Amino acid sequence: MLYSRLNDGGTGFEPERNLMTRTFGLDGGGTLAADAAGNVYVAWHGKIPGAADGEAGRQVWLTVSRDDGKTFAAEQAAWNTTTGACGCCGVAMFADSKGVVRALYRSATENVHRDIWLLSSMDRGGSFDGRKLHTWDINACPMSSMAFSEGAGGVVGAWETGGQVYFEELTKANAAPISAPGEGKGRKHPRVAVGRDGEVLMVWTEGTGWQKGGSLAWEGFDINGKAVGEAGGAAGVPTWSFGAVVAKPGGFVVIY
Repeated sequence: MLYSRLNDGGTGFEPERNLMTRTFGLDGGGTLAADAAGNVYVAWHGKIPGAADGEAGRQVWLTVSRDDGKTFAAEQAAWNTTTGACGCCGVAMFADSKGVVRALYRSATENVHRDIWLLSSMDRGGSFDGRKLHTWDINACPMSSMAFSEGAGGVVGAWETGGQVYFEELTKANAAPISAPGEGKGRKHPRVAVGRDGEVLMVWTEGTGWQKGGSLAWEGFDINGKAVGEAGGAAGVPTWSFGAVVAKPGGFVVIY
């Protein structure tokens, strides 16, 4: 898990360094988040010597810097509940404006329970609580990814389950997953942005896979989670790529 930061003089980046001091088997990439208080968080899923075989022995690991990324403590398990971690699936992390740190990852319990879990820390990464957001039983790795965004409506998380994409307002009591409209088939890699009035735009890929490109689609949702307007889309998403969305004062910008 290689990391670098801009040097104090702002003239270039420091030499890369490996943040994995006692774990191995990094897969699915990693994730980085930072807040305005000088905390930098880097997370990934991997294993330690003696862990259970296969994906069941994987878990989410976290290393934290308290000095704007200059130094990092040794990585620690973000959460000690045994769920495994889906090998090629990503992990996403986000530090919101109130200092709450959240992570999304996919489990691999008994190799078939590929559920989406939310980890939340109210003490700036010191400890996490876990909550299952969505269940999916499949004896395969779907090679999926997750995303976060924050806006007037709070913090939103997005993920894939069963070929359909979903988002949920994580800071709203009794919230439930909201799916993209229509039948979900081959929908992957959702990304979300929250507008100034709490509206959400979600973008995702369709038809992408291992060494296979596809197309992009998007849909807007009002503050109550209801789809509004007509869905949009674009062809030509390259292999190993996906879309992104940014909220602007006058609306949204989709990038791919």
